Amino acid sequence: MSRLKLGIPKGSLQDSTVELFAKAGWRLTISSRSYFPGIDDPDIECMLVRAQEMPRYVESGALDAGLTGKDWIMETGAEVEQIGELVYSKTGLGRVRWVLAVAEDSAMQSVKDLQGKVIATEAVKMTEKYLAKNGVTARVEFSWGATEVKVPQLADAIVEVTETGSSLRANHLRVVDTLMESATVFIANRAARKDAWKNEQIANMMMLLDGAIKAYNRVGLMLNVRKSDLDNVLSALPALRNPTIAQLSDPDWVAINTIIEEKTARQIIPKLKAARAEGIVEYPLNKVVY
Repeated sequence: MSRLKLGIPKGSLQDSTVELFAKAGWRLTISSRSYFPGIDDPDIECMLVRAQEMPRYVESGALDAGLTGKDWIMETGAEVEQIGELVYSKTGLGRVRWVLAVAEDSAMQSVKDLQGKVIATEAVKMTEKYLAKNGVTARVEFSWGATEVKVPQLADAIVEVTETGSSLRANHLRVVDTLMESATVFIANRAARKDAWKNEQIANMMMLLDGAIKAYNRVGLMLNVRKSDLDNVLSALPALRNPTIAQLSDPDWVAINTIIEEKTARQIIPKLKAARAEGIVEYPLNKVVY
């Protein structure tokens, strides 16, 4: 029996990935004592792997597919198929940034000031390419973690990933430059993509995960309206796509179904009521697939 070998990112993305899969329709069960999460799908076999290592395991075929960052694909140089971006991170939707940072009171103002200095980072190759691009020669040291605390005693600067910058500020660091923005990417082994069954599983998974991402921070709205008030109601109703309008049993009434940003619902619902809409129902979404 064929099974899709799927890599789940261990570490900072782990909890948000489990949440995303739940919205997409898969329940993952992770034990602190096992690197093999349970999943309620007999066609899938999961393994917890650090995002930094995911590309090379997918490249080698140890895994058929997995989730990692675009940054780690670049860092490892792994030859994998990038199925698509899934723009989520540890704290929510959005991208992360790799930044060059120095101590707040440092005299260094640009990458040029790092000539002959020491830089600590987990992304050694990325940093070396960045320095070469800027014509700077510096010593790049691999950091096993807690990179923020290494300035200034152990390094003159760091290259570190950040979402909000709060950890950098807490450690009295100042951002000098941004090397790149990164997002989570669903990747696949090239041989697995040539296998018809595995390729179908991968494509379907990407569609559902992307649908779950699109559903974040959005809600559905259902409402009834007299045909004579339809234009006024529609003018108060922004939509991701044209709303669905259906005839009710009463020929003078129609039902409207649409999707809106959740944060706008508190402004829109009173406007709809004022436009004489009735039976307004707001409901949560798991997936939005176009």
